[in-house]
Amino acid sequence: MSEAETLFAALRQSSGDDAVTMLERMVRDAPDHALTKINALDLAAKEGIGEEQVIAALLNAVGLGIFEMSWNVMCPSCAGVISANKSLKTLDRAQYHCAFCAAGYETTLDNLVEVTFTVSPRVRKIAAHNPDALPAAEYYRQIFWSSAIDLPADLEKLLREVTLESIDLPSGERAILSLRLPEGTLIVFDPVTHTAQFLDVRGEEASERQNLSMIFKNVQVPAETLAFRPGPLRLALENRTDSRVLPAIWIANQALDGLLKRRKPILNAKRLLTNQTFRDIYRTDTLAIGQRLKIMSLTFLFSDLKGSTALYDRVGDLVAFDLVNEHFRLLQKIIASERGAVVKTIGDAVMATFETPDRAIAAAIRMREAMSDLGAERAHQSLHLKMGIHEGSCLAVTLNDQQDYFGQTVNIASRVQGLAASRSIVVTEPVVENAQASALLENSGLKPTLRRVALSGIAAEMSVYEIP
Repeated sequence: MSEAETLFAALRQSSGDDAVTMLERMVRDAPDHALTKINALDLAAKEGIGEEQVIAALLNAVGLGIFEMSWNVMCPSCAGVISANKSLKTLDRAQYHCAFCAAGYETTLDNLVEVTFTVSPRVRKIAAHNPDALPAAEYYRQIFWSSAIDLPADLEKLLREVTLESIDLPSGERAILSLRLPEGTLIVFDPVTHTAQFLDVRGEEASERQNLSMIFKNVQVPAETLAFRPGPLRLALENRTDSRVLPAIWIANQALDGLLKRRKPILNAKRLLTNQTFRDIYRTDTLAIGQRLKIMSLTFLFSDLKGSTALYDRVGDLVAFDLVNEHFRLLQKIIASERGAVVKTIGDAVMATFETPDRAIAAAIRMREAMSDLGAERAHQSLHLKMGIHEGSCLAVTLNDQQDYFGQTVNIASRVQGLAASRSIVVTEPVVENAQASALLENSGLKPTLRRVALSGIAAEMSVYEIP
């Protein structure tokens, strides 16, 4: 048995058979470019396998050394990878700048950071493991662009339509390109160093040759747009980096615009942090101490077991301990099935996160019924949950050596849970105003009741809704 076969046999012990079979087939038969920057959501859709099953299999495969995981800061405008990181710990900038788009973006985990997977050279060596040897078109496909862009099979042909001139320039070399500038906007861009120079070409035809010099360095320096006239240009290039560069003169035309608009869903960092398999594997080694990463929208659910103290008194410590553990097991199973994750437990309480409010409400409704069933099954009819849900921005942080969350959104979610009576679910206005959550409640025949409340530590009164 080969090492790869041994590793996949081990993977079958922790992951769904369909997903493992698919990954094993890919590693064996897929072309090189299909094994770098794997988009878990796109892969799941193409193979007809559940997203959560594919994500779990890839995460477990990373743990076994079959794949490597990358956290890529991507430009939301052009979908280019601005910074590739092996860990969230190295995302250390408040803002990232895309030279190709001449735009800066605040670092958030919602849509700016994608998570992709590349086969390990231990299992199979592919061209992307040596990017310096890739042809220019494949460098763009496999290295520069993120998994958010739906690149055509004939990418090289399309690139020719948007490229006026290009060159593969080795380290330490110089080159001179002679070309004619058409009217319009041009971009001299190198995907290796992320160096860009915008050219605004307009006016009468130049009678004499125009000149432009560019030096490529390891440090990116923003440059002002330069004005030129249509006509001849002498472009002098110098590579002062320790690797080759791939400068090209891009034409900002409809073909380029059409290429950049070809998008598909991605596995973003926010979703992965709310994945139970990810938390089980990387609970203590996600962020650096003191690191804070912003999430624009995350939904928090807090639950508490009503009357747990009386339960211990009524049935004894051993029975109550088993019952509370069974309650935790059921809740985690339901939360994970709704694409959420348990962040931590505090006594008999649970703190969980979800990507969207509708998933949290769906989980809460199921959790409530599961506790009623468990109470009836164990002849403890008073086994009920009190739950609160709130959605908003927060910070992903490390607290007590574990990945956690910080901010007013977390505080409000916790306070709202304290308003819940037996079996009730109390949610905030942002939750019920979410379109998917509203549709879920309507389809379930549940009509939330509005009330105004004052929460401890919150200056203004808030609108909350009780789901009966």
